[in-house]
Amino acid sequence: MKKILLLSDTHSFINPQIIKFVKQADEVWHAGDIGKLEVTDTIKLLKPLKAVYGNIDNKEARAEFPLDAKFTVEGVSVWMTHIGGYPNRYNLRIRDEIQKNPPKIFISGHSHILKVQYDKKLDLLHLNPGAAGNHGFHKIRTMLRFELDKGEIKNLEIIELAKRG
Repeated sequence: MKKILLLSDTHSFINPQIIKFVKQADEVWHAGDIGKLEVTDTIKLLKPLKAVYGNIDNKEARAEFPLDAKFTVEGVSVWMTHIGGYPNRYNLRIRDEIQKNPPKIFISGHSHILKVQYDKKLDLLHLNPGAAGNHGFHKIRTMLRFELDKGEIKNLEIIELAKRG
């Protein structure tokens, strides 16, 4: 079993409140718009990290992290990208591939809107953790955490952090 912390859209922001949840996880996944690499460097000192770059990320972030991360953890296939859309509205860049070979979990960030949605057509769970940073229109900073265990997704929780600002 692995405890996963999923965050996105930090936009260079990390604080003790986020770190507290990082320390409770087995792995941390970041769905892009990292901002300064101090964010991911801080996380990597504490826990294993999987991340993708987002549209605001600079050449250093793009050199370190991929546009798409596809991996399997505890028998669960995952596809994480920053701009991916959501069920019935997937981004054109990924639409054909996700229909041909859907993962069990599809993760995107970008919108700053927390969304957990099951795609019945593709039999996958779409996750967008919202935004953990202070930049953007969202009012509450959010993340998700869950467990992966022998092919199953368990104990999915929404984490509401403080108001942004």
